[in-house]
Amino acid sequence: MLDNGPVSTESNAEPAEPSEVAEADKPLPKKRVWLLAAIAPVVFALDLVTKVIAVRQLEGQAPVELLGGLVYLSFLRNSGAAFGMAEGYTVILALIACGVVGFILWIARKLRSVGWAIGLGLVLGGAVGNLADRIFRGPGPLRGHVVDFISVVEPYGAFFPVFNVADSAICAGGAVIVLMAILQRDYDGTRVEKKA
Repeated sequence: MLDNGPVSTESNAEPAEPSEVAEADKPLPKKRVWLLAAIAPVVFALDLVTKVIAVRQLEGQAPVELLGGLVYLSFLRNSGAAFGMAEGYTVILALIACGVVGFILWIARKLRSVGWAIGLGLVLGGAVGNLADRIFRGPGPLRGHVVDFISVVEPYGAFFPVFNVADSAICAGGAVIVLMAILQRDYDGTRVEKKA
């Protein structure tokens, strides 16, 4: 029998970079859906309570000046999107909000990033808050007008559109999500690497 020498077990594949091996060996971060599930109801409850108070105390009243005129509590009913945009598209906006809520709930099962959990929790709570207005307030289901009552510098949105707690949460959550994208952090806890 001929001896062909030692058999090589090396493959032609290039060895993995040490950083790639280290990343592959790292366990995934813990799931963060609990953080989203804690933030969203708090935002929704805060939005709901402030709107109930606004309807009872501000509707039909003159604006209330706070902080030397920096903030006014001015009651408005808004048929548009956040900050009064897209007025008259109430049904479409309600359906978009339903889609946003559904997408966040779908993505939540893979959520492992604290930043994404905070951002999505704020957006979810705000979206549900305004969606509840569109469903349950007049003039009818999916056509309800959102209660807005916070105005800055000038009453009734002369300086900046009148908004509510839900609008603020949606904007803050969106800013957190943009920051996560800038930092290249994905919702599943991984880091998105730029390809050369």
